Amino acid sequence: MSQWNPADYHQHSSHQQKWAQDVLPKLHLAGHEDVLDIGCGDGKVTAQIAQAVPRGSVVGIDLAPEMVQFAQQHFPMAEHPNLRFQQLDARSLDFVGQFDLAVSFACLHWLIDHRPLLAGIFRSLRQGGRAVLQFGGKGNAADVVQAVSDVTRQPRWAGYFSGFAFPWGFYSPDDYRPWLEKAGFRTVRLELVPKDMVHQGPAGLAGWLRTTWMPYVQRVPAELQQAFLDEAVAAYLDDHPADKKGGVHLSMMRLEVEALKP
Repeated sequence: MSQWNPADYHQHSSHQQKWAQDVLPKLHLAGHEDVLDIGCGDGKVTAQIAQAVPRGSVVGIDLAPEMVQFAQQHFPMAEHPNLRFQQLDARSLDFVGQFDLAVSFACLHWLIDHRPLLAGIFRSLRQGGRAVLQFGGKGNAADVVQAVSDVTRQPRWAGYFSGFAFPWGFYSPDDYRPWLEKAGFRTVRLELVPKDMVHQGPAGLAGWLRTTWMPYVQRVPAELQQAFLDEAVAAYLDDHPADKKGGVHLSMMRLEVEALKP
């Protein structure tokens, strides 16, 4: 399991939060819903949802204990009485008929096999409940993946990546639809949505890699991690130079999922 740095992530996750904001209007919240947020991270978006359901409740779950602790500290129940956070593996959801809505933002590509996840979400929802999920989809960050992969094959780094397996599941609508149906859902919408991620200069790109590409970075000894990041950033910029304002553009792809429990 990768080790997260919540404070560092909080500073370099503006795009993930912005893309969540793009999805929030599609939730059509009435204010009374009970909501499950899967992969709540630092809790910022989860707390925003809690404000939108003053007559309901929100439970944010995350596998990383350091993220849950960060969220609990920054959004305490004394100030957010309808919001709580707990550590839980999304593949082992133990809720039964407790929620009207399950959401997830920029998280579920960390799982390779989504079938246990979807079965758990289905159990967690009441009849008529909805799942609205957004995560990295097929083709996501392909140019960055290529650049970083090229660096891992360099003689200086190759030994650290012996036996390394690609850590994310980036799927298409055609991949995902059968899993939803097998779990019992009725598919409402499955759509790949392209996004332009922009970081300010090499330091911005390095910060994003450091805080979200831990499966790669943490394979390398701590004293060499900055050198590895520097090479990965340079490899990407060789083929994708910054724009005139210093912005480094990354082509991202999100899979947006809306499904209903009949």
